[in-house]
Amino acid sequence: MLKGFNSLLMSRLGPIITGGVVGLLAALLVRWGNPGNMGICVACFTRDIAGALGLHRAAVVQYLRPEIAGFILGSFVSALVYREYVPRSGSAPVIRFFLGMFAMIGALVFLGCPWRAYLRLAGGDWNAIAGIAGLVAGIGIGIVFLWKGFSLGRSYEAPKGTGYFMPVAAIALLVLVIMAPAFGKDGTGPIFFSESGPGSAHAPIIISLIVGLLVGWMAQRSRFCTVGAIRDLVMVRDSHLFNGVLAFIVIAFATNIVIGKFHPGFEGQPIAHTNTLWNFMGMVLSGLAFTLAGGCPGRQLIMSGEGDGDAAVFVFGMLVGAAVSHNFSLASSGAGPAAFGPSATIVGLVFCLAVGLIMRQRLN
Repeated sequence: MLKGFNSLLMSRLGPIITGGVVGLLAALLVRWGNPGNMGICVACFTRDIAGALGLHRAAVVQYLRPEIAGFILGSFVSALVYREYVPRSGSAPVIRFFLGMFAMIGALVFLGCPWRAYLRLAGGDWNAIAGIAGLVAGIGIGIVFLWKGFSLGRSYEAPKGTGYFMPVAAIALLVLVIMAPAFGKDGTGPIFFSESGPGSAHAPIIISLIVGLLVGWMAQRSRFCTVGAIRDLVMVRDSHLFNGVLAFIVIAFATNIVIGKFHPGFEGQPIAHTNTLWNFMGMVLSGLAFTLAGGCPGRQLIMSGEGDGDAAVFVFGMLVGAAVSHNFSLASSGAGPAAFGPSATIVGLVFCLAVGLIMRQRLN
């Protein structure tokens, strides 16, 4: 049975099945306790982890999200079982780090990664339309660079042990969220947990972990990627991955209707703002950064579980980007963009455009 399921995930139906399952589970996670329209958001969850580790002190967004650990471990186990665990690294790691950082800054100006943009749309948040338009625009700019020969260079096979770091880190996060240790003299920190706000809203740990493991496994087998879907559709007219995105949105929408979580409109949406310009521009930055790095944030986590050290560097760039966003007033809130969010978005776009121009290879 498992062999047949694996064959199905590896077929052209794989992204559709994975997208549908992710859409279903993401909507249900909100029912089970996760924040509104944020059943699964890699950017938001990474931000919460950064806060829980004390990298920023925004008290309302601090929690060690088990879903993230599950993505990594599910991918790792899948890669081991199917002999696709191949540690590799060496493809412009410093650039990838900063791409991850700016991708996170753009996502927090919008308030969500590509996965959450689609979930917000499926929940009736029409502000997500501007974000998705920005995402497509950013991917489009990245595609132009790819057509012009952009490349971050090849990666090289690394010792097998180097690929174990991310799975071990994921296990450490699970231990910390279960034990919730307090090492400080006042009985708090260095692990912090929100007592109010989005960080305090979460599904039971075991449910979050099971969902993460399943999604990590399925995404590793099917190569599900929300950014690669649009890239492939435009560049090679291949709808293989894009059909998975459509399934993701449709199933999440249907599930929200059934469980009473569909609330259409612009105003009063959970953890969202109505500034159309910066919803758009934030996701232009994220879409461009994700395209140059080779995949959406979920795909980066999955690849890091497979042993891809370059993807792991990108993930750590996202973690630092989350800390920078909250420590330097870049992250938006329900009231709108923060004081320096728009400026940081422009800086990020300049950086990404410079990388796109500089890292072009000579085409024969």
